[in-house]
Amino acid sequence: MRWFAELYDRLDRTMATNGKVAALVEYFAEAPPADAAWAVFFLCGERLRSPVRAGDLKAWARELAGLSDWMFDACYEAVGDRAETIALLVDAMPNRPAASRWEPTLAEAVTVIAGLEGAGEQDQRRTLEQAWCRLDARTLYLFTKLMTGALRVGVSKRLVVRALAEWSKVPAQAIFHRLMGGWQPSAESLASLLAEDDSDAEASRPYPYFLASPLTSPPAELGALEDWAFEWKWDGIRAQLVRRRGRTWLWSRGEELVTAQYPEIVAAAASLPDGTVLDGEIVAWLDGRPLPFSALQRRIGRKRLGAKVLADIPCILLAYDQLEADGVDLRERPLRSRRQILTDTLRGAPRVLQLSPLVSAEHWDELTLLQQQSRERGVEGLMLKRWQSTYQVGRVRGDWWKWKVAPFEVDAVLMYAQPGHGRRASLYTDYTFGLWNAAGELVPVAKAYSGLEDAEIRELDRWIRRNTVEKFGPVRAVTPAQVFELHFEHVTASGRHKSGFAVRFPRIARWRRDLGPRDADGLERLAALVRPDGSGSAEP
Repeated sequence: MRWFAELYDRLDRTMATNGKVAALVEYFAEAPPADAAWAVFFLCGERLRSPVRAGDLKAWARELAGLSDWMFDACYEAVGDRAETIALLVDAMPNRPAASRWEPTLAEAVTVIAGLEGAGEQDQRRTLEQAWCRLDARTLYLFTKLMTGALRVGVSKRLVVRALAEWSKVPAQAIFHRLMGGWQPSAESLASLLAEDDSDAEASRPYPYFLASPLTSPPAELGALEDWAFEWKWDGIRAQLVRRRGRTWLWSRGEELVTAQYPEIVAAAASLPDGTVLDGEIVAWLDGRPLPFSALQRRIGRKRLGAKVLADIPCILLAYDQLEADGVDLRERPLRSRRQILTDTLRGAPRVLQLSPLVSAEHWDELTLLQQQSRERGVEGLMLKRWQSTYQVGRVRGDWWKWKVAPFEVDAVLMYAQPGHGRRASLYTDYTFGLWNAAGELVPVAKAYSGLEDAEIRELDRWIRRNTVEKFGPVRAVTPAQVFELHFEHVTASGRHKSGFAVRFPRIARWRRDLGPRDADGLERLAALVRPDGSGSAEP
């Protein structure tokens, strides 16, 4: 745990990519295998399920430190991070119980945290108090972070894989692949992750996804039109269909196994040859058209699918790439070749498995007109893929682009704010915005935390502190005075939201200092964007 804490500090102190990689390589070379495996797990963005309620953590830490409720809240507000607040308060206890220091390995600390799952409240409290009193402030902070599932540090999965590859000499692409499909940390799994021979790979394992970059310049700058393949950008769930050893698995881009949620796709996949892996989009589909994403959401996360849901929201897989055929990895072949193999694979397949159609255009201006029809077609825009591109790992610029339609926009009033996380834990950076209803009242419609410059965030933070009218724990209600332009991708009618609408992917576009709160939009603005089928309108 001490080595992991030192690694955390080194990663937190530097913004240099090479410095982060060097710190990771040094850690992997020195840490026990079980610890290194858990470090890979956490640094790649995975988390433990929190075994203790947040309210209990606060109460037990507050009582251990001998503080009143309001004093703990004041400390939390000043620090901005619950785990750090607990670490500082416990470490500063004047009557801290005398006990030998506990210096667990990372794997041992995880074992203690896992042991809290299902334990009685008193046992949980006793275990935590003993751990808190025996850990130094730095490891106490990390221990609590791991337990709450809130550990964040400035590295990406790609950076972790790069460090593992540099240390082990195993190709990065192989490590990426082996981490897919629910990799579980242990000394043995780390050895398999870095093994030269991967012949015993699990049959269900998908491939790392190749991600498109946003197109921000005119498409004509990409060169000759004939060098590119064009497809609609479907509004569904990116997924890989894996058919091996007579079985089928469906994996989402978030590496979640979603096989049970789409039985019609799994049944249709039985017609595919063994050793087939398709990349595509799961889309709710009815009468030859995609249904809005809000319809698909009714099936996401369901453990049981009734006959009515299956009938009302039928789903298909629109496949646009083939990564494996007859057990052979196709990713190094050009897209044109993979597309032909995919066409042959799906010839005669059930209609639940469809080939994502190509979009034809004679020139870039014609393609632009087609892209502007995206919302009318129920899609998000166009995908532009170079015919000669191989299937790469992650977001590699140059070969795959996503050309999305212009976002919807509204002018909304800031209503609430709460602290951010990590480096922004001491600043109010998470905002709730509202629009006016017919009665002249502000109603919350969206939460957003991205889009402002650092200087604007600091300025707004100072304004929020001076103009707070009410507090709800870490949340502050503010004077309705600041207006912001919000952008979002979709809006749907929603009975679950007070406003009656749900917006998707909201973000701050700019601070409208030129507008007063009464100049902000009303809910009728959102109503005008909703089509009769309940989804976002074609007219922004």
